[in-house]
Amino acid sequence: MTLAPLLLIAAITLIAAYFIYGKFVFKKFDIRNDRVTPSHKFQDGVDYEPSRPIVVLGHHFASIAGAGPIVGPIIAVTFGWIPAVIWILVGGIFFGAVHDLGSMVASLRSEGKSIGTIIKNNIGQSGKQLFMLFSFSTLILVIAVFADIIAKTFINNPGVASASILFILLAVAFGLVNKSVAHRKSLFLLTSVIGVGLMYYFVYLGMQLPFELDYQIWLYVLLAYAFVASVTPVSLLLQPRDYLNSFLLYGLIIFAVLGILFANPEIKMDNQVHVTSDNLGYLFPVLFVTIACGAISGFHSLVASGTTSKQIDKEGDAKIVGFGGMLIESFLAIISVGAVIVLSREEYAMTLTAKGPVTMFSDGLGAMMATLGIPEELAVSFVALTVSAFALTTLDTCTRLARFTFQEYFEGAQGPVGKTFSSNRYISTSIVVILSILLISSGGFTTLWPIFGSANQLLAALALLAVAVWLIKKKVNATFVIIPMFFMFTVTLTSLGIFAWKNFQDKAYILSIIAGGLFILSLVLIILAKKSLSAYSHLPQTQN
Repeated sequence: MTLAPLLLIAAITLIAAYFIYGKFVFKKFDIRNDRVTPSHKFQDGVDYEPSRPIVVLGHHFASIAGAGPIVGPIIAVTFGWIPAVIWILVGGIFFGAVHDLGSMVASLRSEGKSIGTIIKNNIGQSGKQLFMLFSFSTLILVIAVFADIIAKTFINNPGVASASILFILLAVAFGLVNKSVAHRKSLFLLTSVIGVGLMYYFVYLGMQLPFELDYQIWLYVLLAYAFVASVTPVSLLLQPRDYLNSFLLYGLIIFAVLGILFANPEIKMDNQVHVTSDNLGYLFPVLFVTIACGAISGFHSLVASGTTSKQIDKEGDAKIVGFGGMLIESFLAIISVGAVIVLSREEYAMTLTAKGPVTMFSDGLGAMMATLGIPEELAVSFVALTVSAFALTTLDTCTRLARFTFQEYFEGAQGPVGKTFSSNRYISTSIVVILSILLISSGGFTTLWPIFGSANQLLAALALLAVAVWLIKKKVNATFVIIPMFFMFTVTLTSLGIFAWKNFQDKAYILSIIAGGLFILSLVLIILAKKSLSAYSHLPQTQN
């Protein structure tokens, strides 16, 4: 079997899902354009800013993608490429797209607030406090992990660092120009073409002007940048950078598809399904925790209800941004799998150990893109730069989301301290950055990533719980949300139980305690949700 038919089948499946299953889901959420969105109701020029759908999609897609749909699927191929592909398609359509859109729409109907506030409104204040603490901890974890990854990437690839700096400067210029021509569609199109053209030129220019710093300095520079990105108006830096960067990923997907169709390489990996792995454990639940962003990821709910919902111009835009954005990411995950299954299982195992998933992805796609006449070295560098650019996007978005979460936690608090924390974005962001530095000093990627994987998928289960309760209280049949919710709770609770016991046996007591705490937290929120719904248990559900 060759790779091109697999890619075409996946593309047709995801497109059909948007128009068929998407139509069913859109009706369930009662999406209408006659409602006033939070971006208009609370427009402040900093966080709430109504924007074009293509701009919001660019921001949202760039924020949720990162390195997740690349790293997770490639590692999960350890269990076999067939279960990986099945979970990406099934999970992306029936789990991830519902999760992302549900989080976004629930936020749009709750003044653009986060999932934590939705839990407060539908489950109670205690549920909100627990969820916000969990979300904040997870975001700090993500900031620490990605700051470590990006700093090491910049050290190993100084040209990527240079290009990234040029991208940031370009984004600020684009944001300033775009603000002045926002009312002129033709000028916005012209500035977009120029901006994207310059961005691709900066890929080349960055490689010619490598910029080198040591690891520790890069960490401080990156976190200083994240601070600035968190407190400045969203239309000045975060939104234009994500919008322009999204064209890097769109370009990557287009070149990858053309390269795969033109080369049509043979799938050399066997079709066997491996129930266990010496390094990872059992297929269930590890496969469903490892492949997160390509199928369903709790981090997406924080983006959807944190930054994205504050930029949606019309409620109908949530369809392509929330549901469509997730399906595009699922397609990227399929491409990631395709980049490595052209190797035999023996070659895959050796390369994964020696080079890691990002290098495997870059080398695999670069070789396919080279069949289009692009120099292979340039193609490989372009792929690696794109992955790094999106890791940086995840860093700045997470910092802003952590600031939102911190401020929302203290909303309504009495006294000068609570009021300062809830209203002052500079102080709140400073606390986020300081905590991230402390966490980085306690361990790097290899220490923190396993905890993040389990916490991230538990976050998805909790977000689905919040959306399900919200729908039930609106007397909407929420079965399409409840089934994914139960599955994700089963996956994460099993994973956390195994993780806690394994680390206890290995005498890694801190990691064991964290896993056990997350396990208990999820049970408490389930109990609170059940109590909240008890008063509604006898109300008939409509067939909305």
